[in-house]
Amino acid sequence: MVRSLTVLASLFVLSAVQAEDWSQFRGPNGDGRADQRQPPIAWGDAQNIAWKTALPGRGWSSPVTDGQRIWVTAAIEHPLTEEQKEAARKEKLAGNPLANQMDVVGSVSLHWQEIDAATGRLLHDQELFSVNNPAAIHSLNSYASPTPILDRGRLFCHFGTMGTAAIDVETGKVLWKTRLPEEHSVGPGGSPVVWGDLLIVQCDGTESQSVVGLDIRTGEEVWRTKRPPMEGDKGDLHKAFCTPLLIRVGDRDQLVGLGAQWVVAYDPATGAEIWKVRHGSGFSNVSRPVYSDGIVFICTGYMKPELVAIRADGQGDVTESHVLWRMKRQVPAMPSPIVVDDLVYIVSDAGIATCVEAATGKEVWQERIGGNYSASPLFANGRIYISSREGATTVFKTGREFVSESVNTLEGQLMASPALIGNDLVLRSATHLYRISGGPEAKVSAR
Repeated sequence: MVRSLTVLASLFVLSAVQAEDWSQFRGPNGDGRADQRQPPIAWGDAQNIAWKTALPGRGWSSPVTDGQRIWVTAAIEHPLTEEQKEAARKEKLAGNPLANQMDVVGSVSLHWQEIDAATGRLLHDQELFSVNNPAAIHSLNSYASPTPILDRGRLFCHFGTMGTAAIDVETGKVLWKTRLPEEHSVGPGGSPVVWGDLLIVQCDGTESQSVVGLDIRTGEEVWRTKRPPMEGDKGDLHKAFCTPLLIRVGDRDQLVGLGAQWVVAYDPATGAEIWKVRHGSGFSNVSRPVYSDGIVFICTGYMKPELVAIRADGQGDVTESHVLWRMKRQVPAMPSPIVVDDLVYIVSDAGIATCVEAATGKEVWQERIGGNYSASPLFANGRIYISSREGATTVFKTGREFVSESVNTLEGQLMASPALIGNDLVLRSATHLYRISGGPEAKVSAR
């Protein structure tokens, strides 16, 4: 048993060190960093666009790629008439304060799609699940928001409670399907991660909250750990949509799972709790934690978002002993933070960029960049890239002074976080997938 756990841990460390592809949400290490890559600084319809491909359906899942092919998930929605929509809202959303912000459809077909990275040609568009009369979702969400994950020739696609599946990407064969029942309230969100031979998913619904480890070969449940008890009896304040983060602390792997009220570090092999912190009353957590120099940084979600720094070397409930600092000003509810050197960068949902010291939380600068944001930022070659729901990507330099270099607009909303193929930027809008040429030549043309 000890030997098998050691092998699993080694697999994780090896993949974190050697990965050159963009295999999961926020890249090889899940932190949005690609230090040595050189994406373009500026682009437009006539500049640096290698190709642009219309994608069937709708989805906010981010692209993943092995450099030769790109994969996304999508939802083909079958709409209702206006009369049917009104009747469905009354049936499903009576008394719901968010009713006017919710979308309803008659049915939805959930797909995985494969795109040729060199040409942008759509190679596969295959249905995995079909759901009649699906639950309503928030208008800012989609039925295909969780990002798939690519691991050892398999693509794992997760659609929340509507289904989870594994695909052999060489043959297109569906290896297994399963379903993890959960009441999302506003639609699916968080993406899965892989550790060794486990696919790990956070299931933080309104009725129950847990973290689940599935066997990647069969989809069968290996372990399930309930979240710590929460205060209050209102289920909507207990839900979350976060993607967990795998980190290495000393000689031990940890799975950091942020949810409503609590952030917990688990042993990814067994689901056993290592440490936990009661972060407050935040819920509907979307942003992924980040980790640097022994410190985990989280954004606490809706209510009054805070940026919290936590030492990751604790055991048990370390709320009183391991929280280093909290910052409350212009903290995002959805975009994830990013850490570069000794600084933490965040962009609020309403377009306020902030830089703070990682060790102290002291503000270094704060600037309005404009727009509204759901996607998480990317760091590469001394710059941060952040895409807005209005379709604009702002590029600014890292450092102790704010220096904006460009604002680049594409057609449609940018809800998905970016990916990279070498130096090339891959962006998914509401309607299209783009490959944007990078490298030294692109930098010259951007001046």
